[in-house]
Amino acid sequence: MATDRREIRYEWLRPDELVAERARCPLVFLPVGPLEYHGPHLPLGVDAINAGRVAREACRALGKGVVYPTVHAGTEREREPWQAEGLGFPRDTWIVGMDFPNARWRSHYAPEHVFALVLANDIEGLVAQGYKVVAVVNGHGAVSQQETIRRLCVHYSHNTKTVVTGDLAFPGNLDLVKLAGHADLYETSLMLHHQGAEETGRRDAVDLSMLPERPTPIRYPEFSIVDGPGFSRNPPADRIVHADPRDATREFGAKLLDEAVAKILAMADKALQAAGI
Repeated sequence: MATDRREIRYEWLRPDELVAERARCPLVFLPVGPLEYHGPHLPLGVDAINAGRVAREACRALGKGVVYPTVHAGTEREREPWQAEGLGFPRDTWIVGMDFPNARWRSHYAPEHVFALVLANDIEGLVAQGYKVVAVVNGHGAVSQQETIRRLCVHYSHNTKTVVTGDLAFPGNLDLVKLAGHADLYETSLMLHHQGAEETGRRDAVDLSMLPERPTPIRYPEFSIVDGPGFSRNPPADRIVHADPRDATREFGAKLLDEAVAKILAMADKALQAAGI
């Protein structure tokens, strides 16, 4: 991890410090992710926690810029009939995002237009503060969330003097081949790594004892835990999680984090060049 130990958290900086950091480099990272049900073994803030951590590590590695407080917001849509069936439910089951019928808590999703307004308000505030690059670090992989962020980036990049860019806080190869699922091996490994971080504040956030003991399988509809193939049009016939969260390790989480940080760094570098910085 990066060795830059200056204070980079926007909310902890005094006005004169923010002015100095902006003069040095007018870049701000904007992490965003909803409070979302991630099965019984993970906290609701997985997406937001990961986005914030990736943003901070990228900022430290870059050695310039600051990190805005994580925006706890996100959007999801209802599952189409083929998706509900692929997840192990009747085709006419009403499911929004990962809020399966037996979920123990409901996610804090917002409609797309509400999410867009929430995030747009923060982007506009940062543009007004004089930042020339706003790098949105997105912790939530829903298609509707990604598309909303993409449209906001295009809008503000073309209608202001600020370059607004965004990408997922996950390794690029997982995005391309759709291997990453929800609360599975990947997210659980990341959270095992995050819970040991200095800024996390809780070292027992992951509780694998909440999952059934082996060899009992973890089935999609029972736990709201789904690996990548479960979201495809060709899900496994058994609807069983094969990227098993019980195989998660902190070491694998560290590898995933490093790859995600490298991806966000590349995004920030490209945006800085586009802004002439």
